[in-house]
Parts: sequence; C-alpha cells; structure tokens
Amino acid sequence: MKLKVLWRGVGTVLNTWKPVWVVLSEDAVEFYKKKTDRSPKGMIPLKGATLLSPCQDFGKRLLVFKITTDKKHDHFFQASHVEERELWVKDIKRALTCIQGGKKFARKSTRRSIRLPETVNLCELYSLMKDQDDGVRELVLEQEKRVFNHCFTGATVVEWLVEKGKARNQPEALMLATGLMNEGFLLPAGDLSKDGAGGGEQSTFLDETNALYYFADSGFFCEGYSSDDDVLVKEEFRGNIVKQGCLLKQGHRIKNWKVRKFILRDDPAFMHYYDPSKNDDDPLGSIPLRGSVVTAVDFVPDAKKHGADGNFFEIITSDEVHYFLQAATAEERKDWIKAVQVVAKCGK
Repeated sequence: MKLKVLWRGVGTVLNTWKPVWVVLSEDAVEFYKKKTDRSPKGMIPLKGATLLSPCQDFGKRLLVFKITTDKKHDHFFQASHVEERELWVKDIKRALTCIQGGKKFARKSTRRSIRLPETVNLCELYSLMKDQDDGVRELVLEQEKRVFNHCFTGATVVEWLVEKGKARNQPEALMLATGLMNEGFLLPAGDLSKDGAGGGEQSTFLDETNALYYFADSGFFCEGYSSDDDVLVKEEFRGNIVKQGCLLKQGHRIKNWKVRKFILRDDPAFMHYYDPSKNDDDPLGSIPLRGSVVTAVDFVPDAKKHGADGNFFEIITSDEVHYFLQAATAEERKDWIKAVQVVAKCGK
C-alpha cells in the first residue's frame, strides 16, 4: 500500500528546501512535484538504505530525517509536524526491516485484525469523508494549551458514518473508523487518541469528543499557544535592542496577516511585537528565540488569499511553535534572518 503525505525535501544539488509529494511503496520512496503528477520527480531505493531520525545535519532545524542509499547518497525530508514525522519514520523503518528480511512490506492488515467485510471499500469511504460539502468538517480545535488545525473529533466521525448510512450503529462505525486508521487514512492528533491507537485493543479508534484525528493528506498541524494570552515577564525586556521594525505577521488562530512592529532583544533572547497604530508599551505577544530556528521560505499556505506574497521567513521556537513573517524586501528579510539567528544562538 502507498502512503501519501506532503513533505519538504532538500535538493542534493541546489541544497534548497522545496515542497514535494512523497509516496512510500514496497521498496522505494518516490517524490513528486505535486500530488496530481503521474510520474515521479525522483525515486529513492530502500534496499541497503539507512534511516537517521532526528537528523541534525542542519543545525537545530526541527523535524528532519535522512535516508542514505546503498550508494551513499543522502536525501533529507522535513515534516510539517511531529505526528507526521513519527508516522513516516515508523513505516519506513518497517519497510527497511522487511526488505532486509526478504519479506514484502505491508502495513497492518485491517481486514484480518478487525474482520472488515470484503464489500467495504475504504478508499471510496475516505473520499466521501473528505468531500468539502457533505463530508467530515475539518476544524481548528484547542486542547491542553495547543491548537490543532484541520482536525476533528472521534465522536464526529462516528456520528457521520451512522448519519450517512455507512454504518448501522455505533459498533459498526467504530469498526470502520478503526479500519480507516489502521490503513493510514485517519491519524491520531492528540495525546488521548494516540494512547487509544497504541492500546492494543480491537477497536483503537475512540468515540469521544476530546479524541482528535485528522486526514492523512490534509493540512494538519499542531502548535502551542502564542504568547498573546500569556503574562509577559518583565525579565523579557531586560536585554539590549538589537533590531526593530515593521513586518507582516500571520495570525495563529485566524490566518490573516497584519502589520506589527517587532523589537528584537538579545539577553534574554526575545522578539516582542506591537500594534504600530497604538502608542502602547504593552506588546501583543512575544517570541522566545533561545534555541529557535529561522529560515527563509518561498511559500506559506493561504498567504496570497490575504494579500501576502514573497519575502517570507519562518521562526520555529524550541517548543515547535511556528511563526510566519513577511519583510518588505528580500534584503530586509535577509537582515532580519541574520539578526534573529545570532540572537537565537548567543542570547540567553
């Protein structure tokens, strides 16, 4: 079975990060420029290959793993969130083990483990669930100081299956949902759903309102709360001002872009941001930079829809909170990235 998830791969020649569509087959990893392409842009044979995760070849860049082929060619991939990386690393490790043992790689057999009827077409059911008008609605949900984007609850899935006549009752709906999860169509997002998936029970899918899941090829990502709602400690303002100026910032909950004034301090290492239209000394929020990673990015989802285009850069904190910012020019973006990198490395 093939698994599809959106990743970012680094080119071994140009050494640039670009979004690619990746497919794991029995003995190779294929990657495409986009999901609809019929022929792959490249292929990584897994026979004799090794896997390294996490990979630290790019300093403190997060969520990267490396596949080294039998011919010693390195290929790097970066996931968009921890859950995605865990899923891929787990399945690639299994594929490598099967190849080494002369066996055919296949994920857990859903039909054998939960006695799923042969008449059930999970691919077709998954397509119906993803229908924008009549499928399971993807939401932004908050739980335990984290924001889960493009996800839904286990109870919502069970209710949808029964309501649409795909299951006669709750036990049948749980069986179908478990089948979808075992085959990689649905994935656990939060701690509760992950515990359920690893519990070893026959039905590992949870019919609960606080068990979160997401579609395998959706735009799911999880982030911690921004510090907009946090109490800012006076210690944060003790450091010297290294750089200040206005940038466009993408919101965490509502993905719009607004002009914010940023002030970068070095000890302790923080970036505070303010509403430039108000003469207010209290910032809207702060970005802790100690141990963070900052990189230029070419694309931010839905940015054009809000009028933002080009000169983007991304800050990923040590807690894996993502901030997307836009500078007015390429030179300004370069200056901000350099300043933040120095503070992140040397600041306390």
